[in-house]
Amino acid sequence: MGESPENIMSGKRKGSGRSRKQSLSRSSRAELQFPVSRVDRLLRESHSSHRLGSSTPVFLAGVLEFLTANILELAGKEARSHRRARITPEHVGRAVDSDQHLSHLFEEDSTHHREALQPRED
Repeated sequence: MGESPENIMSGKRKGSGRSRKQSLSRSSRAELQFPVSRVDRLLRESHSSHRLGSSTPVFLAGVLEFLTANILELAGKEARSHRRARITPEHVGRAVDSDQHLSHLFEEDSTHHREALQPRED
């Protein structure tokens, strides 16, 4: 007469020693805060490429998280230098403008952008 009423009601079976391992998100496996699955979905929906590797959205989420962390760190320093407790959009703008690499990355009129859009003449 094997099972107790508590186990029958809870759906537990006697002798099923295997417990199912909890699934981990791709973000937690990669130790990222940015959502890898959302980046993957957005890449696939954009039809920017016919084929995507499984590590592509993980890498892109890592790059986005790295850039965001650096910008927020610089904006936090900018806010502290002006004796403010909160980061405002002005602090973010000043932080990006004050950093050489970030300002080059976000500049709108870059010759690299124009060169990439023009077809090569061979």
